[in-house]
Amino acid sequence: MLQARLARVTTRRSRVEAQHRSGFVALVGRPNVGKSTLTNAMVGDKVAITSSKPQTTRRAIRGIVSRENDQIIIVDTPGVHRPRTLLGKRLNDLVRETLAEVDIVGFCLPADQKIGPGDRFIAEDLRQLRGNRRTPAIVAIVTKADLVSRDELAAHLMEVERFAKAEDIVPISAREGEQIDVLMDVIASHLPEGPALYPDDQLTEQSVSDRIAELVREAALEGVRDELPHSLAVVVEEIVEESLDGDPFAEVAPGEGRLVVRVSLFVERDSQKGIVIGKGGKRLKQVGTRARRGIRDLMGRPVHLDIRVKVAKDWQRDPKQLGRLGF
Repeated sequence: MLQARLARVTTRRSRVEAQHRSGFVALVGRPNVGKSTLTNAMVGDKVAITSSKPQTTRRAIRGIVSRENDQIIIVDTPGVHRPRTLLGKRLNDLVRETLAEVDIVGFCLPADQKIGPGDRFIAEDLRQLRGNRRTPAIVAIVTKADLVSRDELAAHLMEVERFAKAEDIVPISAREGEQIDVLMDVIASHLPEGPALYPDDQLTEQSVSDRIAELVREAALEGVRDELPHSLAVVVEEIVEESLDGDPFAEVAPGEGRLVVRVSLFVERDSQKGIVIGKGGKRLKQVGTRARRGIRDLMGRPVHLDIRVKVAKDWQRDPKQLGRLGF
C-alpha cells in the first residue's frame, strides 16, 4: 500500500503539466519539526528565520514558489503546542484559521522522532477539519530524513502511513535538499487550476520591516536558554537612508546611501534585559553584528543597526501589549 502511494509521487508531474495550477499549502506540525527550514528550501531563499529554539515562528509567513506550470504559496505556521500564555493560544488559533483557508495541508512529522501526543493533537484537528464542507488535501511530509538510516526511515514511513490518513507521503531532507522537487510536484498535483496569484519574481508576502524584525529576533535567539526565547519580540521603529559617511544632512540619491535601521527589542523583565545586553554590552553587540549581516544580505547595501532593549512587562499575557507588538 505504502509503496504504491510513494510510487505515485514519481508520476505526478505529467498530471500537472496540462493546465497551470496555483494555491496555498500550510506547513503544520509541532515545534521544531523543520517547517521553516523546509519553507526556505522550497523557496530557494531565506524567507523564514530558523532556530533550534521551539516556537520560533510566530506568524503565518508566506513563501512563494513560481514554476513553469504552477505557483505554490507556502504558509509556514507556528508550531502547534499546549499554550501556557495568551500568545501561545493566539498562535494555535492562527494555525487553525490558516488550515481552514488553504488548499493543502503539509503535515510535517520528523523521521528522527516517534509520533507523539503533539502529533496526535494536530491529527485530531485535521480530522475535524475533514468534517467541514471545504476539505484541504493532506500530504504527510517526513522531515529530517537525513538523520536516520534507510531501515529506520522505512519503519517510520509505515507508521506515518497508518497514522496520518494522508493522500500522499513524501520523505525529505530540507537541509540536504533531498526530495524537495518531488515534494513540490506532489503539492502541485493537488492544487486547483488557476493563474499565478503573485508576480513570478516575488518570493514572500512579508514586508521589509517584518523581515528585518525577524532577522534581529533570530540573532537574539542565538545562545539564549530557558524561557527567554519566548519573551523576545522585535519592532522596527524606523528605516532611513543617509550618506555613506554618516552625514545626516547630505543629499543621497535613492539606493546609493546606507540604511539606518532602528529597532526595539522587547523582553518581559528587567533581569532578561540584562541577559540580552550582557556584561558591558558584549552580547548585544554580538546580536547586532549577526543581525546586521543578515539585513545587509537582504537589502544588498551597507546597514547601520541601532538596537534598543526595552521591558514590556509580561507582554505574552497582556492583550493590549500583544496588540501593540502585532499579535
